Amino acid sequence: MKLAFCGNDNPAAYNISAGVLRNVCFVDALNLVPHVFLLFITFPILFIGWGSQSSKVQIHHNTWLHFPGHNLRWILTFTLLFVHVCEIAEGIVSDAQMKSRHLHLFLPAIIGFVAATTSIVYYHNIETSNFPKLLLALFLYWVMAFVAKTIKLVRYCQEGVTFSQLRFCITGIMVILYGLLMAVEINVIRVRRYVFSMNPQKVKPPEDLQDLGVRFLQPFVNLLSKATYWWMNTLIISAHKKPIDLKAIGKLPIAMRALTNYVCLKEAYEEQKKKVANQPNRNPSIWLAMYRAFGRPILLSSTFRYLADLLGFAGPLCISGIVQGFQNTSQDNTTTIEKDQSDSYLSSQDFLGNAYVLAVLLFLALILQRTFLQASYYVTTETGINLRGALLAMIYNKILRLSTSNLSMGEMTLGQINNLVAIETNQLMWFLFLCPNLWAMPVQIIMGVILLYNLLGESALVGAAVIVLLAPIQYFIATKLAEAQKSTLDYSTERLKKTNEILKGIKLLKLYAWEHIFCTSVEETRMKEFTSLKTFALYTSLSIFMNAAIPMAAVLATFVTYAYTTDKKLQPAQAFASLSLFHILVTPLFLLSTVVRFAVKAIISVQKLNEFLLSDEIGGDSWRDGCSSVAYESCKKHTGFHSKAINRKQPLRYQLESYEQSSRRQPRPLEIDDIAIKVTNGYFSWGSGLATLSNINIRIPTGQMTMIVGQVGCGKSSLLLAILGEMQTLEGKVHWSNVNENEPSLEAPRSRNRYSVAYAAQKPWLLNATVEENITCGSPFNKQRYKTVTDACSLQPDIDLLPFGDQTEIGERGINLSGGQRQRICVARALYQNTNVVFLDDPFSALDIHLSDHLMQEGILKFLQEDKRTLVLVTHKLQYLPHADWIIAMKDGMVLREGTLKDIQNKDVELYEHWKTLMNRQDQELEKDMEADQTSLERKTLRRAMYPRESKAQLEDEDEEEEEEEDEDDNMSTVMRLRTKMPWKTCWRYLTSGGFFLLFLMIFSKLLKHSVIVAIDYWLARWTSLDEKHKTDETYYVAGFSLLCGAGIVLCLITSLTVEWMGLTAAKNLHHNLLNKIILGPIRFFDMTPLGLILNRFSADTNIIDQHIPPTLESLTRSTLLCLSAIGIISYATPWFLVALVPLGIAFYFIQKYFRVASKDLQELDDSTQLPLLCHFSETAEGLTTIRAFRHEARFKQRMLELTDTNNIAYLFLSAANRWLEVRTDYLGACIVLTAAVASIKEGPKSGFVGLGLLYALTITNYLNWVVRNLADLEVQMGAVKKVNSFLNMESENYDGTLDASQIPKDWPQEGEIKIEDLCVRYENNLKPVLKHVKAYIKPGQKVGICGRTGSGKSSLSLAFFRMVDIFDGRIVIDGIDISKLPLHTLRSRLSIILQDPVLFSGSIRFNLDPECKCTDDRLWEALEIAQLKNMVKSLPGGLDAMVTEGGENFSVGQRQLFCLARAFVRKSSILIMDEATASIDMATENILQKVVMTAFADRTVVTIAHRVSQILDAGIVLVFSDGILAECDTASNLLLKEDGLFTTLVKTHK
Repeated sequence: MKLAFCGNDNPAAYNISAGVLRNVCFVDALNLVPHVFLLFITFPILFIGWGSQSSKVQIHHNTWLHFPGHNLRWILTFTLLFVHVCEIAEGIVSDAQMKSRHLHLFLPAIIGFVAATTSIVYYHNIETSNFPKLLLALFLYWVMAFVAKTIKLVRYCQEGVTFSQLRFCITGIMVILYGLLMAVEINVIRVRRYVFSMNPQKVKPPEDLQDLGVRFLQPFVNLLSKATYWWMNTLIISAHKKPIDLKAIGKLPIAMRALTNYVCLKEAYEEQKKKVANQPNRNPSIWLAMYRAFGRPILLSSTFRYLADLLGFAGPLCISGIVQGFQNTSQDNTTTIEKDQSDSYLSSQDFLGNAYVLAVLLFLALILQRTFLQASYYVTTETGINLRGALLAMIYNKILRLSTSNLSMGEMTLGQINNLVAIETNQLMWFLFLCPNLWAMPVQIIMGVILLYNLLGESALVGAAVIVLLAPIQYFIATKLAEAQKSTLDYSTERLKKTNEILKGIKLLKLYAWEHIFCTSVEETRMKEFTSLKTFALYTSLSIFMNAAIPMAAVLATFVTYAYTTDKKLQPAQAFASLSLFHILVTPLFLLSTVVRFAVKAIISVQKLNEFLLSDEIGGDSWRDGCSSVAYESCKKHTGFHSKAINRKQPLRYQLESYEQSSRRQPRPLEIDDIAIKVTNGYFSWGSGLATLSNINIRIPTGQMTMIVGQVGCGKSSLLLAILGEMQTLEGKVHWSNVNENEPSLEAPRSRNRYSVAYAAQKPWLLNATVEENITCGSPFNKQRYKTVTDACSLQPDIDLLPFGDQTEIGERGINLSGGQRQRICVARALYQNTNVVFLDDPFSALDIHLSDHLMQEGILKFLQEDKRTLVLVTHKLQYLPHADWIIAMKDGMVLREGTLKDIQNKDVELYEHWKTLMNRQDQELEKDMEADQTSLERKTLRRAMYPRESKAQLEDEDEEEEEEEDEDDNMSTVMRLRTKMPWKTCWRYLTSGGFFLLFLMIFSKLLKHSVIVAIDYWLARWTSLDEKHKTDETYYVAGFSLLCGAGIVLCLITSLTVEWMGLTAAKNLHHNLLNKIILGPIRFFDMTPLGLILNRFSADTNIIDQHIPPTLESLTRSTLLCLSAIGIISYATPWFLVALVPLGIAFYFIQKYFRVASKDLQELDDSTQLPLLCHFSETAEGLTTIRAFRHEARFKQRMLELTDTNNIAYLFLSAANRWLEVRTDYLGACIVLTAAVASIKEGPKSGFVGLGLLYALTITNYLNWVVRNLADLEVQMGAVKKVNSFLNMESENYDGTLDASQIPKDWPQEGEIKIEDLCVRYENNLKPVLKHVKAYIKPGQKVGICGRTGSGKSSLSLAFFRMVDIFDGRIVIDGIDISKLPLHTLRSRLSIILQDPVLFSGSIRFNLDPECKCTDDRLWEALEIAQLKNMVKSLPGGLDAMVTEGGENFSVGQRQLFCLARAFVRKSSILIMDEATASIDMATENILQKVVMTAFADRTVVTIAHRVSQILDAGIVLVFSDGILAECDTASNLLLKEDGLFTTLVKTHK
């Protein structure tokens, strides 16, 4: 067939006798002109532009700009493209009915399509390079196209073509579109004045884009990039080369920052407050405030959601149309009638009857539906994140203003505040994510039911009824799930508590051979937890089952009803369209139960939030409170503040401060020159209304030291807090004189310290930061000052012990310091601050005498007095009274006396004498104390805690293999391979740990279930494809269908149960193995591995294995199998589909590969940024008084805003990455639908199977992204299994001995004779020996002392008796038996030891003394009497059954050590080893211990490892060690005769 523009079957086509414009063909040709014009002009410009761009670096986004009408232009262009597609299709369909090719019907439309695409590309390039003059070309194009189309429309009108013809409608719409685009272009000229004007408008891109730190571009890119997340490509692809870190994701755009949103929400909330101000019983509504602040985006999201839901129904309708078309063609195989050319206008009905047209429409509808759906998700996510940021800022602001009594009197506990931050804000965020569903779902359900009714009549209602009736069960299951989760949580908390105790006391457990008792107790709790996990698993699998079974049941009910109630045969079109509709209906119903549950939770959260926001605040009446509520609100009143226009050159903090400066009160006039603070007639209360402090009249002199003394609980600390304004003032006043009035101007920038008080609270409060940051606390760093302060507080030796010196993190998440060390850091912080007033609340309480004296001399008398700072010191150490310039003595909340020491000596002799006696008593205690040097002990503990960390600093990252490989060769390919590799080995380990039988059962039932599901649909296709004449087989088909559906429903239940069951078994086995492995591990392992790391395996990782992996695995297998079965069915129906599958498969592979890596990184970022935020909240609530005294609210707020924004940006990127993936997989799904549809149309009429193929193609779109998301989740979750496995490969201690039980005497060791023969000991076989060739003989019943410098191997010897270390040469023989031949359990259970750190476990006193429950009560009481604890225990409620709290916190250290002594006595062993047992106790307790050892243990062998040489002077024999060698061995008196002996030197230095 020859080609001709106007067709060569009609000579009249070239006839222009009636006028040029009356010729159809000419008008069509005229329409080509504008398009060709545009292509000719723009291509060179684009080509040159791109050429020059590629030579330079890509234009950075700081030149991006949106011209006026930007979004409208994109929408119009997209509509234009769609209309062009319709025009092309119409032309081709019309052309197909002609005898010869008529190019003029579709060629102009094709060129038009190309031109429209070019126009938008061209526009985008002009916009990003901000060069509007080039837009003129587009303006000319729109004008020409508009004119050409109008001519065509006019001609149609003249010929009398009407709206019934499709071509007329298309032309009309195009005229309108070109007109609108022309208007948009004119508007750009009007606003930007880039032509016809002397001064074009200069416009800068938005502020965020000028800041190169902003990497989140979603708000700034064009519509196409917004819809497809194209801008995310660079980030996701770069994740392959190097992990995504916080730098890569940059800062949040201003509009999304917590501060911006806080200001919005706060304003809305204040408005609500004003409304209810005069109605005392009504609370301001947070709901309304949230709606006012965030209502618009929610409405936008709901609109997107509605559009997506409506487009979703295009699927079933198109399927029905395509299948119907097939049936018609197969029924009437009549030949198409050749139409003549004049009648070549199509009606829209004919057009939509074409199967290919429907396939393309289905494709476009799917693309649009998915785009709208993802847009809706994105908008809600962004709004949810904004809301969370605003709420967190509101809560934080409130915390900073909470009254102290609220916190201390327990109205608002720290736990509640943490819950508000961690749980309630997230509940509200999740509710926002889901809330568009609340109003979109009912619409979707109603629409679905209407369409079903249209297709199937009454029987559709039966199916709908089934779905609606089963929905409440879903809700019931969902509530049960939440309950089960809660009880699981309670048990796992208990199990963790026990595990934690075991790990903390592991050394003792091993030495006493009690591991198994404690292990069993953990296992018992685990079994309870396991029972509730079973319930949890049952409900989870029921919920999965309901989800899969409801549509089956509904379909079954519908089709069976239809078969028996109507005479008509079920048509394939009806059957498959209704199947597809049922699938659409199930999703909203399944989600509805979740949404309702979240709505209920959100309502409760809002109530809690409101209670919190309305709770008492601190009074702002003490005039020192320049700004007690450092409020961002003043920012709003401040002129020139616009929520977006924050000057970015300065950090936010300074801006906040400059806003606050204006709102501070003006200083009062000076009262009296030399008085810093004066309280007159003060009555203060802790919020109960009863005065805690009454009738307070005191003065605190400027620049002097005031001491406040008095008994415990007489109100000293309260007085400080009252002066700081933390208490409620009932009456009276606190005057602060304006101390900084006459400062030189040089100090002006420091004026913010004017009302700031350096305050060190009684309970030390540390920040989660480095030591240096804790001490400087926001003040500028001054090296000289810092050194002076650390020396005064004797912190240098402690700092030297830390792994990174003063850059080591301390605080909750960092390294644990002892009480004294914490307190010294807090005092150092107070000294370092450059404030005029310093309050120290009992700074000496946790310090020993040397440190207290040093601090008093260096820190207080020298450092503070030289600076002439006003100091108020609360103390119990009366020996410092002579140093005080002014003394305030308190009693029962009143001031007893005030004045100098001389005044009191003269006026109140009685009090002075009382003080004197107390001072004498303290002096006597001091002499005792001089020996017990608490500080060196604290340092020792710290050193112990530290040394393993250094050796294993790398242990944190246990991806050993990966790490090593990365180090060896850092070339990209290995790194990439490792980061994209799925951990298949770990997956296999996990699956097999559930047992092979269950694994087989799971795989088998899964495959069977999916085969049955496919069989159901196949059966339906067979049934509906029957001819009318086979109507008699109806019952056979109905019965088969019912049977298959029944089997499918049962199999759904079985598979969901087996997966959960397998997951549970795996979790049970993994935890059991882990616990046993850890408990039997060598002691060295616990020295080397930080406790938190081991605990993490039992907490976070076990939780993932218990609750998260099974559902992920279920979902992954289900969606994978669904996708595979769908591809199978489509290929069966239309084999040509397989050809198209190859490129789609390749695309899918790359998408998932890139996404998994990026998703893992972003998930880790989200997790790691959450913890600091939560910690910052709890740490603020704990240190509230200090922060307010220091006046550091603004700094802490700023930190909170930064942490919130960091966490939010990570979360935002994570959800954007999920959208990126879903958009791509959805588009792939749409392509699959298109190829399936086109292939099936080509194949020809097997209408049932065409319907089947299309139905399955539609389901693929839903499940493709689930496959990838579940894969990514599983990969992250398998990390937990991997970590647990890395512990399972650890060596255990060798518990078996060579002797069996019959060869060991029952009462061994009876005598207690010890021979040490040539003993060599090391900790591990790759380390140096710690004891070398030690020989010694200890007679039965002898008292032995062992001494030596630190690290000389004393303690290693005690561990060698218990085989806790590796004896690689020589042996220890006890009562004739070589201990290396004994089973470990026997050996350890027959010896006793008292350790340096007393360890008690939570439980009864009886359990602590005798966990094996072997002894009678009399024996226990006897032991307590010997340890001199009998009376104390008797006085406790319950006696022996009195409870011991965790770690024995309810007893003093001395008492705990005596309990350990009693414990050693209960075990009637003839050998007792005391390992520095008196190091951490006071003299009195030590004397008791010594006495007991001499009397109660008179007939036993006692080996004492001495921490002070004085303890062992009366021992029978003394062993002196030096560097692992036994240097001297004799009685103490003989050793002292050697002048230069090691023992003599030790005695001299320790005296």
